[in-house]
Amino acid sequence: MQNGPNPNDIYTNEAIKSVCFIKNIITRPNISVGEYSYYNDVNGAENVTHHYEFLSDKLIIGKFCVIAKGIEFIMNGANHRMNSVTTYLFNIMGNAWCSYRRWSYYSS
Repeated sequence: MQNGPNPNDIYTNEAIKSVCFIKNIITRPNISVGEYSYYNDVNGAENVTHHYEFLSDKLIIGKFCVIAKGIEFIMNGANHRMNSVTTYLFNIMGNAWCSYRRWSYYSS
């Protein structure tokens, strides 16, 4: 007998579709969410920006956390180098710019 919502269900309550257990809908491998953590937003839970796999950043949300409507997680990829002549992110651009790895700040 279960005395609460099933942490493996998508919705905490089938009658309220805006409240969802986050770990059951996350699609990115670099986001980890504990059981019973939920959000309340009809627009969805993956409001994570600047989260690039090549930086190896990981977003970890623990158990029993509540994420409110409109929250956005801004990850490390939003940072720009401040110790060079430009803050332009040449190394995330395609072709030759991307292959030039003198920028150790971004190497994995």
